[in-house]
Amino acid sequence: MILRPEQLAAQLDRPLGPLYTLHGNEPLLVLEAGDAIRAAARKQGYVEREVLVAGQGFKWVELRSAAGNLSLFGASKLVDLRIPNGKPGREGGEALQRHVRHLEDGVVTLITLPELDWTVRKAGWFTALAEAGVMVELNAPERDRLPEWISRRLAAQQQKAAPEALAFIADHVEGNLLAAHQEIMKLGLLHPPGELSLQAVREAVLNVARYDVDKLRMAMLEGDMARCARLLEGLKGEGEAPLLVLWTLSNEIRSLASLRQGLDEGQALPGLLKSQRVFEERRKQAIQRALPHLGGAALRTAVLHAARIDRMIKGLTPGDVWDEFLQLCLRLCRRQNATAPRR
Repeated sequence: MILRPEQLAAQLDRPLGPLYTLHGNEPLLVLEAGDAIRAAARKQGYVEREVLVAGQGFKWVELRSAAGNLSLFGASKLVDLRIPNGKPGREGGEALQRHVRHLEDGVVTLITLPELDWTVRKAGWFTALAEAGVMVELNAPERDRLPEWISRRLAAQQQKAAPEALAFIADHVEGNLLAAHQEIMKLGLLHPPGELSLQAVREAVLNVARYDVDKLRMAMLEGDMARCARLLEGLKGEGEAPLLVLWTLSNEIRSLASLRQGLDEGQALPGLLKSQRVFEERRKQAIQRALPHLGGAALRTAVLHAARIDRMIKGLTPGDVWDEFLQLCLRLCRRQNATAPRR
């Protein structure tokens, strides 16, 4: 059974199932979900808990031993298995599949994984975990959903804020959900229940946003000019290597150019996306929205622009590298924001 994160609390109000699997790209949310399951287990009488960390040298026989090794008093038990790299290997995969085929009465198994790529999601052991128990994917909310996430967190501590205050918090904690959690808790300590003014939020919230090049790539794909400018300013301020920024942007532009060429030749988009190894759903949707607005000539010009930035980074051509990054992003964003599709 695959649950959405918001469905987990209601599920834990019922008697626990034998198996829970947590995975996702946001450690804070994975940790909180794990804490909720552990708390529910204690409340329901699972007084014993054994923690296993499947790192280098881990013996997978320990999993079976932990599940079968109940106390003499017959107390229920929680087996807390963590796989930090998300790759149990062949031996671990087989052990996990054997484990879910023989889940013991009185034992709840909690398995915690990091973010998983599409190849791992197709593995037999991962499918077996999803089919045998409850699985929850816990990813950080996308930027457009971050104010809503903040609002729910404020509501949990009996506070609320106007949309502009929520947007201010989101801008200052983007990409750093743990810091967002800490800032929200700080607002709870500094101010009583009720509505928070924009001024109160401004005075309390520090700029703890963490920028990364993948967010910049997505902002460019989605035609979000303001966010591109903000992310580039953040990356520059954090001392990000210009070569990494260029590699990320130019790779995306070359992929778009190849997709555009394939479409112009009459090829089907699903096959083209697969050939470019575009599997992540949000990226796939952003590309599908962007391509009708991006003609082959515009993308070839963007490729040449990226090559000019490369020469700047190498000191062969004068210019402001970060300003050129911004101009490159805006070049593509403006076309996507045009009212009529361009070819």
